[in-house]
Amino acid sequence: MPRPEQCPSLPGYLQENESSEEFRDLIGSIPTEKGWVANHLHQYQGFWHTTRQLQGVLACQKHFQAQDGDIFLVTTPKSGSTWLKAIVFALVNRVSFPDPKQHPLLTNNPHALVPFLEMEYIGKEHLDFTNLTFPRLFSTHLPLMSLPKSVEDSDCKVVYLCRNPKDTFVSLWHFTNKLRPVDRGAGSLEETFDKFCRGVSLYGPFWDHVLGYWKGSLEWPQRIFFLKYEDMKNEPEVQLRRLSEFLGCPFSLEEEKSGALDEILKLCSFENLSNLEVNKIGRLPSGEEHQAFFRRGEVGDSMHYLTDKMKEKMDMITEQKLHCYSLKL
Repeated sequence: MPRPEQCPSLPGYLQENESSEEFRDLIGSIPTEKGWVANHLHQYQGFWHTTRQLQGVLACQKHFQAQDGDIFLVTTPKSGSTWLKAIVFALVNRVSFPDPKQHPLLTNNPHALVPFLEMEYIGKEHLDFTNLTFPRLFSTHLPLMSLPKSVEDSDCKVVYLCRNPKDTFVSLWHFTNKLRPVDRGAGSLEETFDKFCRGVSLYGPFWDHVLGYWKGSLEWPQRIFFLKYEDMKNEPEVQLRRLSEFLGCPFSLEEEKSGALDEILKLCSFENLSNLEVNKIGRLPSGEEHQAFFRRGEVGDSMHYLTDKMKEKMDMITEQKLHCYSLKL
């Protein structure tokens, strides 16, 4: 089985740097397990975080102030985050950037255009987001219950994109192996599969994360938009139109006739984004190579990696966790 390339050093959010005594006391009081890449994962509010990542979570919960009109793009890791950021950025800013040949996505990785909330707060408390245009876009992997309270208290909108767990796991396994230092070797498929199924993965348990937003979308349909990666792949125009209506920026008849939907989908397609120069050679400030975010993006890719026994186990967990809530992945 082919192994992805690995990086020589860990990105900042996976490192375990010095921290306050208060934070160390918290770490000592909550469950801890060995991480996929970082040394440790810590369970906070029912979900797993790396040490540095958890510092960012606590800081953003305490200090971030949401504003009316903010849009939060939420995923579990490797569920289509890059694609979602590109599409929503292009959608809500289409009036500002009408020329597809001069679009910021041609020269910027999507992650550079949409701040990653809890990562921005690592090592910081007070951040200035006044440079962001309205509506402000933020991305996060935080579960619904862990979002800053100001998000609930303000008139914000949340777009949640989920992906079937088998493809999510395989994509996350590949991605984290790329981040592992070369001297540690790649994490085995079997060991990481076991951790994922037990819920011990970045922002896991996967099923609890998805279920939180699914139930939220049923309770607050005007605030939370629940979207499946597979539906977006199968019927992109339909889903983009629904998304535009939810965000309050529906396409006009003129835009429909001029092919505005197709322009956005073409600009944000995996084929286009993955072949841009900026996404072949650039790096994020946290250290990851841009190209690490573009592997295959296919539905069903996990079938090439998981054994029949693994598929059966994953399907059984999904059925047990979600069947009572009329959610199928």
